[in-house]
Amino acid sequence: MRTQSRRRPRAALVAVAAGALLTPLLSGCWAGAGGAGSGGDSINVLMVNNPQMVELQKLTASHFTKQTGIKVNFTVLPENDVRDKISQDFANQAGQYDVATLSNYEIPIYARNGWLHEMNSYVAKDPGFDQQDILPPMRQSLTADDGRTYGQPFYGESSFLMYRKDVFAAKHLTMPAHPTWQQVADLAAKVDGARPGMRGICLRGLPGWGEMAAPLTTVVNTFGGTWFDKDWKARLTDKPFKDAVRFYVGLVRKHGESGAAQSGFAECLNTMTQGKSAMWYDATSAAGSLEAAKSPVKGKIGYVAAPTVRTKSSGWLYTWAWGMQKASRNPDKAWKFVSWASGKDYEKLVGEEFGWADVPAGKRASTYAIPQYRKEAAAFEDVTRAAIESARPRDPGVQPRPAPGIQFVDIPEFTDLGTKVSQELSAAVAGRQSVAAALQKSQQLAEPISKEYEGR
Repeated sequence: MRTQSRRRPRAALVAVAAGALLTPLLSGCWAGAGGAGSGGDSINVLMVNNPQMVELQKLTASHFTKQTGIKVNFTVLPENDVRDKISQDFANQAGQYDVATLSNYEIPIYARNGWLHEMNSYVAKDPGFDQQDILPPMRQSLTADDGRTYGQPFYGESSFLMYRKDVFAAKHLTMPAHPTWQQVADLAAKVDGARPGMRGICLRGLPGWGEMAAPLTTVVNTFGGTWFDKDWKARLTDKPFKDAVRFYVGLVRKHGESGAAQSGFAECLNTMTQGKSAMWYDATSAAGSLEAAKSPVKGKIGYVAAPTVRTKSSGWLYTWAWGMQKASRNPDKAWKFVSWASGKDYEKLVGEEFGWADVPAGKRASTYAIPQYRKEAAAFEDVTRAAIESARPRDPGVQPRPAPGIQFVDIPEFTDLGTKVSQELSAAVAGRQSVAAALQKSQQLAEPISKEYEGR
């Protein structure tokens, strides 16, 4: 954990955060009347355009607004666009948006900068919300250094290994419940080409701190590597980091999907759904799509824990959560929306309206006690919950860390660093440079951050 002596002065951190988190705003598709300004009986919500959020938008007027009289003006944008717009509005404390979707990466940073409204006072007056029902790793990841909560999860995820049960059975292969990465590599070689056009495994190679860098960092952790040691020394050319990257790049080049350097979550999901991959290591949230009613691989997929080497577990921890802007003129109404959208009753509403596989799970213990959900998600819900509950964001590897985070380092600079490093490593996946060359360049990218943080 970081100590106060290592932390930058607040004014400096605000400047760094605003600079590192803001990138040129990409073109996006607007929905709702978010720019109208909130007030009276309305609030403005800025959120990512993933399917579960779009479902929430459809349910809001007929349920939340009908119950409370509070109108919600939504602005819905793709992930990169929404992060840019949120960082602009919250960094400036413009107050245009009362609530926004933030992840467990941004929330601790935003909280330290004073951009978010704490939620403890609201939770204390809202016993029906049941904060203790939120899974502990999720609660911890949305709690800042001051011990207060600044976000409530909409859904949560970890990572695990998915594989084709029918293909493994035909090859007389057994997938361990807790595989090692070497076992996965051996199995990938045996199932590569098991069906026409089928490769052994799909792994992200698309550049991006939230794309390739996310799964790769979990591999680095369990191989014994780290981006920075406890004294903020960059360690990207240390042997464990090198071993992890060589393994990952070698595995995807030998037995991975075609065009791996351009494959992210969406591409691997399509590859798995279309029967072009026998295994896939990625987010637990993918299971809902693979097991959807119209999925051609429904019932054919097995799910096991994220592969390990030196650690007991290696799955990441991620949540899209609701954050309330400190400058909101309607914090009470904003909390009512957050309480509804992250509450127990909302999950039941989604199950009844859209089907239980669509429930935004991964955040509440009570979800896993709902018979309809357990039946619909039987193939993956136990493994998902176990992955989330075993996630250790403050201790994900074999050595002390200077900042929390499993698939990221929770400092403002990581968005830029993670993306630039992943660009170098993606080039290695594409065969345009060696792993050694990529890591040497990556180390040079990380060293200025070491100098910034050392001794603070």
